[in-house]
Amino acid sequence: MLDDYKGRVSALEKKLSEMETSLDIERKSEKIAELEYKMGEPTFWDNAEQAQQINQELSDLKAGVDKYKSLKTKFDDAATLLELALEEGDESASSDIKTELDEIEEGVENLKLEILLSEPYDKNNAYLELHAGAGGTEAQDWTQMLLRMYCRWAESHGFTVETEDMLPGDEAGVKSVTLFIKGHNAYGYLKSEKGVHRLVRISPFDSNARRHTSFSACDVMPEIDDAVEVPINMADVRVDTYRASGAGGQHINKTSSAVRMTHEPTGIVVQCQNERSQLQNREQCLKMLRAKLFKLEQEKKEAEIAKLEGDQQKIEWGSQIRSYVFQPYTMVKDHRTSEETGNVDAVMDGALDPFIRAYLSARANKLV
Repeated sequence: MLDDYKGRVSALEKKLSEMETSLDIERKSEKIAELEYKMGEPTFWDNAEQAQQINQELSDLKAGVDKYKSLKTKFDDAATLLELALEEGDESASSDIKTELDEIEEGVENLKLEILLSEPYDKNNAYLELHAGAGGTEAQDWTQMLLRMYCRWAESHGFTVETEDMLPGDEAGVKSVTLFIKGHNAYGYLKSEKGVHRLVRISPFDSNARRHTSFSACDVMPEIDDAVEVPINMADVRVDTYRASGAGGQHINKTSSAVRMTHEPTGIVVQCQNERSQLQNREQCLKMLRAKLFKLEQEKKEAEIAKLEGDQQKIEWGSQIRSYVFQPYTMVKDHRTSEETGNVDAVMDGALDPFIRAYLSARANKLV
């Protein structure tokens, strides 16, 4: 039994060695040491804006390097454990070694995503919007289920989630919601989720227990920092204020703290009621508007490139990407990559990484 693990250990050793090169661990480690030295200088915080940029760069670098080093240490420990068990003929260690190797293999697969996230803005925080499609309460309930799924996924990756705006359903569920998901590579991961998500199930809201098909649209944008030029003429922006709704105590419902901005040339609308003051909500709305205008320009460029390359596939928000079937059988299938699973419950609990990995791999192959 122990001899069977030799091949797995050898394959993992090779993969980790290749990853060390792909992730450029040596250069990044040197850069981390250089930035940490800078941060220790007495004058480091004299220029607060520059200091913040360096701090963010350090955080981004360490995120990938620390994941690799942690996985490498775990592998070295497992390899040593196997070597000792083989020397002593201790078959009782077999179960522990298998568990360790399983975890390392899963970690290697997740680390592959770091290598695939090399496009501009992949490392940025993300705005994620969900909008219920036609279908009333059933579609709104589906949107709330997706909201929970993305929150569970984000939490499992150590990301923080803030609800910028939410419009509850008439009877149940959610009509629309905007999340701000903060963490290294949040946008890089979540850009795979943009499109329409389709649910097939027996509706709990149908007294005749008929099967229903519901739709919810997901849109994802990177947070754009001030260094990126996104021109906004405020004369083109209509700003409305209104009383926020939902949880938040007495203050949130008594003042017109919520803000809605409409960019009239494009028809883009953003709104925020998460913060307590109108000024804070206004600032957040501007950030969201910049992100949407930036994304619009990126989509125009992609569409132009597709036209030049003769790509007849539509590049537009609203293309169906994934189906979730609860009855008469269970399956989640991504129509872009053909990645699928029968474990619907796990997916709805946030197990999205196989779909994200398949999308990023396919995208990377297309860009090569």
